[in-house]
Amino acid sequence: MEKRIGTITVFIYNRATASQINSIISQYAAIVVARQGLPFRDRALSVISLIVEGEPDQINALSGKLGKLPDVEVKAVMAKSQN
Repeated sequence: MEKRIGTITVFIYNRATASQINSIISQYAAIVVARQGLPFRDRALSVISLIVEGEPDQINALSGKLGKLPDVEVKAVMAKSQN
């Protein structure tokens, strides 16, 4: 299967899930190209932005596992394949 480039944005509403989030992201370290985390302390919200490159199944598996965590919202977008 062809590799794709994409982004995964993770909205965290409860920082207690941070260790679980970090563990899952570490499991997929091979496809994570870049990571940026921003805490919005005044809003009780944190945002993690991931740039990923991998097969669609890998990207979907990562975003799916993250999205199953409580108090976490995930959005993933993949670029169209380039021929």
